Amino acid sequence: MAGAGQVTVSSELVKSWARDLGFAACGVARPDPSARTAELGRWLAAGYGGTMRYLHRQARRRREPQQIEPSARAVIVVLDNYYYQKEPAGPKVARYARGDDYHRVMGRRLGELANRLLAAGACAARYFVDAGPVPERELAERAGLGWIGKNSMLIRPGAGSWFFIGSIFTDLALAPDAPFVTDHCGTCTRCLDACPTEAFVAPRVLDATRCISYLTIEQRGPIPDDLAERLGGWVFGCDVCNDVCPWNIRFASETGIAGYRPAGRLDDAPADHFDGMNEAEFTERYGDSPLARPGLAGMRRNFKAAGRSRTVGNPEHVGTG
Repeated sequence: MAGAGQVTVSSELVKSWARDLGFAACGVARPDPSARTAELGRWLAAGYGGTMRYLHRQARRRREPQQIEPSARAVIVVLDNYYYQKEPAGPKVARYARGDDYHRVMGRRLGELANRLLAAGACAARYFVDAGPVPERELAERAGLGWIGKNSMLIRPGAGSWFFIGSIFTDLALAPDAPFVTDHCGTCTRCLDACPTEAFVAPRVLDATRCISYLTIEQRGPIPDDLAERLGGWVFGCDVCNDVCPWNIRFASETGIAGYRPAGRLDDAPADHFDGMNEAEFTERYGDSPLARPGLAGMRRNFKAAGRSRTVGNPEHVGTG
């Protein structure tokens, strides 16, 4: 600390710390009001969030990120590459869920970055990993890290979209980066065309209630029959709109973070894998993995639905990875 209330931490120093901790990219944005307030309102009003009622409760803070941490003067945004090419030997699981729980893997290093800020004089360094009311993709775009593609994912030039996004709200007066303002999707509609359940209402407008990720993770209760038949074998999440993206096909590189490498938890798992399992056994085997979120009942449901879909899925809709 240099003088009363003054710190010597710069944006460039923070970015060097982020690189040291293994993050693929880092940028700085202001916690200014969202430029997508109207779009969020229309999306919620249309019911596209399904049963994710927390999105309604968080709406005000998503529109006004400053309310997340009132003392914040800057938001540090980092990207963590989780891509790994090897396909699972058994049921289809989204890449991000094949390793350890990413909240913990990324959270440990993001917490270390926050601690460095506090040690350097920050009074606030509140961090989030895909949790809370953070409009993380918009903040990443504002921090110059990429643009929001037609599949609603953040796409980074020369890297693709296989990233987790983390953020730290701090009271340090860090210089913001220039926002990313160009759209490099062009006329490409591969992600929209490939979606097995036709979940995209329009470019960048996802009806979550039709999305395989929502259906196999967030949905409680049975998956509607017409959608269950189109799962294409996915038992947790879906990678199709990422798999077919030209930016990923050309530029994706494998992660160097050991925790994201496939743990093989469901390799060669039979169709009745969860049927004879009780809650205690499920927690012991999957409690520290993303697979815990749907719970035992949800994974039983997913396996049954995916088994039905394997014979009717459209091969054109299956990602090539």
